[in-house]
Amino acid sequence: MPRPAKGCRLWLEPEERDKGGKLVRRSSWVIKDGPRKIRTGCLREDRAGAERALAEYIASKYQVPRDLNRHPAEILVLDVLNIYLADTAPKHARPEETKQRVMTLADFWQPFTLADVNGTRCREYVTWRVGQRWRSAKPEQTGNVARLVTEAAARRELEDLRAAINYHRREGLCSEVVSVVLPEKAPSREQWLTRGQVARLLWAAWRARQVMRDQRTERAVGRHLARFILVALYTGTRHSAICGAALMPTIGRGHVDLDRGVFYRRPRGARETKKRQPPVRLPGRLLAHLRRWERLGIAKAAVVEWNGKPIRSVRKAFAAAVKAAGLDGKITPHVLRHTAATWAMQAGGDLWQIAGFLGMTVEVLERVYGHHHPDFQRDAAAAIARSPGPKWDRNPVNKTRRTSANVTKIADFSSGGR
Repeated sequence: MPRPAKGCRLWLEPEERDKGGKLVRRSSWVIKDGPRKIRTGCLREDRAGAERALAEYIASKYQVPRDLNRHPAEILVLDVLNIYLADTAPKHARPEETKQRVMTLADFWQPFTLADVNGTRCREYVTWRVGQRWRSAKPEQTGNVARLVTEAAARRELEDLRAAINYHRREGLCSEVVSVVLPEKAPSREQWLTRGQVARLLWAAWRARQVMRDQRTERAVGRHLARFILVALYTGTRHSAICGAALMPTIGRGHVDLDRGVFYRRPRGARETKKRQPPVRLPGRLLAHLRRWERLGIAKAAVVEWNGKPIRSVRKAFAAAVKAAGLDGKITPHVLRHTAATWAMQAGGDLWQIAGFLGMTVEVLERVYGHHHPDFQRDAAAAIARSPGPKWDRNPVNKTRRTSANVTKIADFSSGGR
């Protein structure tokens, strides 16, 4: 991430063949640091991966200054990001994703100091970032065009910059407060699935078969996804917590206690974050499924396994099942959490218990999902529509009593007119 030292650069080594013309080594990227040569393990096609390897190598050599109470004009943004990567990012739930976002920030903020961080510069970053292709995409392997970066993604990266600057100041390394200006937050998408859509998604996952050389085989490749969907729907747990859940207490992972029927979602030994991840009691149907999976050897060490090993992600398999089920392509595994919350509210459950079950506050539950509850604004709607009591005259003007004298005067007026 710091600026490369003189002589430290990427070099593309040509492919090597033996005397018979057989390929011995493919063309790949190496780092040349003076007389030293360090292999990146990235082939010619993976230039982005080679650049990340170069940045990591330079960062490992660079000693970030940690002098106390320096003026913002004396502090490089790159130094702030380096400290954040070293001290804080490893503690995140997905440190690799944090690392990728910070590396993207470094591309833009490399020439700037903290004194340059202002509203104008932050808006320039958003303009620079929006419309770029995602580097993590591999269109040459998947055949799919890489998605464009949105304003919401640029905002998420600036949130990392803000967190890095705030951490740097809390450590006493900067003498002044530096503010990061974020673009307006996009309206949240409240997307959930009906029971019919979930049935189609489960069926698509269960029937998925491996395709080799454009031929569909009989090897099932989506049944682990079907198990993931059941756990997500019955518990409303986030994708990463399910993928990391073991069937026994394990350091660094959550686990399911099949004897007591409790899912300890927070990794053992991890501190509580804003994601909360409190323990949750497993519904009877799901607990029966989990015990059966263990008994049949489908789940030996982890809640969801593929080929006998714990899975790291189901995003690709989930996207394939969504497409096969004919659903909206924007549906992600997180939609299952929204679905669980929506179904619980539609069933008229107690707000305090639902919020505790999902690991969110009652205020958030009521604000986001409150309109699904059958009691939503029931008293207010009834009060507005309620008929008034006999003591309350809604329109006293029209209820004025007409006396017989008034009637006589009108009759006399009518006779005189004739």
